[in-house]
Amino acid sequence: MLIPKKVKHRKWHKGRARGKRLATRKVHIAFGQFGLKAMEESWITSRQIEAARRAMTRYIKRGGKIWIRIFPDHPVTTKGAEMPMGKGKGAVDHYVAVVRPGTMMFEMDGISAQIAQEALRLASYKLPLKTKFVTRED
Repeated sequence: MLIPKKVKHRKWHKGRARGKRLATRKVHIAFGQFGLKAMEESWITSRQIEAARRAMTRYIKRGGKIWIRIFPDHPVTTKGAEMPMGKGKGAVDHYVAVVRPGTMMFEMDGISAQIAQEALRLASYKLPLKTKFVTRED
C-alpha cells in the first residue's frame, strides 16, 4: 500500500470541497496512450488505489506498462468507537489522495485499446467516483 515515507506535519486540517473545483494539474495523458480520468471529486484511499492497480495488472497479464498518477499524501485521523467529545484530535488512521474532476489517475501503454479499456473499466469499479476512459488522441 502507498503511504508517505515522511511528512512535515503529521495531522492536517480536513479541507473543504466547495463548488466545482476542476483539476489544474495532471489533466492530460503524459506517459502512456490510454488513461482513466476522474469526473467527480473524491478522496481515494491507498487501499482503493492498490485494488485498482491489482485489477488492471491481472487483466493485462503483466503486459504493457501502468503509471499511477495519484499518491495518497493526505492523512485522515479517527478516534476510537464510543469516545467522548474532547480529548484532542485522533491518531492518523489512513492516507488519501484528494482527486478533483479532470485528474488523470492511471495511464497505460504497450497494449491494445480494447484490452486497456477493459482493464481500466475493471479498475474503475474499485474506485468511489465516476471515471472516463481517454486516449492520447482525445
